[in-house]
Amino acid sequence: MPSTSTSAPNGLTRRSFLRGASLVGAGLIAGACGSDTGATQITFHQSKPEVIGYFGELVQRFSESRPDVRIRHDSTSNLSAGFVRSSPPDLGCLNFNFEVARFVDRGALSDLGDMPETDRINPDLGPLVDLTASYPGRTSVIPYSLMTAAVLYNRAMFDEHGIQAPTTWPELIDVCEALTEAGVTPIYSTFSEPWTVGQGLFDYTAGGMIDVAAFFQALEEQGSDTGPDSPVSFQKQFREPVERMLTLAQYSNSDAASRGYGDGNLAFANGEAAMYLQGPWALTEIAKTNADIDVGAFPLPVTENPADRKVRVNIDLALWIPEMSPNQDAARELFSFLMQPEIIDTYNADNLGFGVTTDAPEVTHPTLVEVQPYYDRAEFYLGPSQLLPQSIPIHNYAQALVTGADPDSVLRTIDADWARLAFRS
Repeated sequence: MPSTSTSAPNGLTRRSFLRGASLVGAGLIAGACGSDTGATQITFHQSKPEVIGYFGELVQRFSESRPDVRIRHDSTSNLSAGFVRSSPPDLGCLNFNFEVARFVDRGALSDLGDMPETDRINPDLGPLVDLTASYPGRTSVIPYSLMTAAVLYNRAMFDEHGIQAPTTWPELIDVCEALTEAGVTPIYSTFSEPWTVGQGLFDYTAGGMIDVAAFFQALEEQGSDTGPDSPVSFQKQFREPVERMLTLAQYSNSDAASRGYGDGNLAFANGEAAMYLQGPWALTEIAKTNADIDVGAFPLPVTENPADRKVRVNIDLALWIPEMSPNQDAARELFSFLMQPEIIDTYNADNLGFGVTTDAPEVTHPTLVEVQPYYDRAEFYLGPSQLLPQSIPIHNYAQALVTGADPDSVLRTIDADWARLAFRS
């Protein structure tokens, strides 16, 4: 996600980081030139658009200290095709999603459990990694950056109307009603882009009401038997969260169906709504329009018990090394370089991520400090939309729900999709 900082590791400026982006996207080769006939060449795959140039500078720094290693920084190759051709990258640094998970499940990634850096990883993140994918006896993936998402709210607008961040579902509805009566749009929604609904309203309400990890573990064990009569199903466990999602959707801007992510950032920055269900990646875009806006964050309360509040998280970046890499020693050296506290901590501070190590500093961004306690207490969940394979278009289903589709019909469809997928597996 975008960074709000103008500083970078080793005193480099953001401008110098971004200057290298075009070179990196084309496949930057960093290392010694002219006398590299005996150099080890490795491929580093990092395709998150906002930080390609950022990592390009880090790769250059590493190469300056290791002239015997040449690094191809790849941001465009097809990951699956590389594994099929037996030529995957030597080190990957990607969002930990189902594209990477299938390589974990098949044992295609090497064991990093013997690396000393793994001992520094926050143990509370282990269940998040394992819920997405794991391979027996291996530590296949090491978290690098964690994003923590909650309801963004305009602090000045809340203060103006004498409103405090709600801690229960009834309080949340009272807040929405009070804002509506005052002529203020409670929530700015962007239903024209499905992902904003899936990662926002859908994930927040489901994650705030059910034990996401337990649900998906039971769902996986149940497999193709999932349906209307099964103990675990979307029709049963997600029916109430969906009802509450639809209740909240009614407090959105009237033109939500035609508004997208960019519209939402601009509108919230201009004070057109009091709340916005987006992650920290939106903060930089909001600040571009209104650098002075005072934005807070609180976990969406969906029950009557304040203790049930949790924040949505996702492992934004994770490191891994393929089993078939012929250059694992060099890849491990680059891995260790990127895991140095002065490198990983600076990256997360620059890019509004939460540290994944036990010695990581707390966040300092004025919005994120409000959700730090929830992270510290491990009161977080992976969004349900992150745990469904891409072959199940959950974001589109969430969009259909908030734009008028019948909830029972949509939930039945999700169950049927899961059962078909489990049967084929």
